[in-house]
Amino acid sequence: MSQAFFSKWRKHLKQIKNFYEEMYFVPYRRTMKREIRDEEDVFKLLAFSEMLGIPNPVSYYTLELIPFMLEDFHEWHRRMGMEKSPLDGFRCC
Repeated sequence: MSQAFFSKWRKHLKQIKNFYEEMYFVPYRRTMKREIRDEEDVFKLLAFSEMLGIPNPVSYYTLELIPFMLEDFHEWHRRMGMEKSPLDGFRCC
């Protein structure tokens, strides 16, 4: 048997493997994304809690992360049910 035959055979096996992996993970993908989003929401609440008036024992450490999280702040506060930005010094709407 030639090298080209084995190469094509490997390619087809890889496609079949990818197909079955996708078929297995498709039903769980939405659930996994929702869980990741919920975990990120809790983390953002913890990080922004000092600004929202909730005492935060680790505010010194989360203060460094706020500039990186401000990009998604508008999406987050709308998803949490706040019509306008709850932060006095930061307006996004």
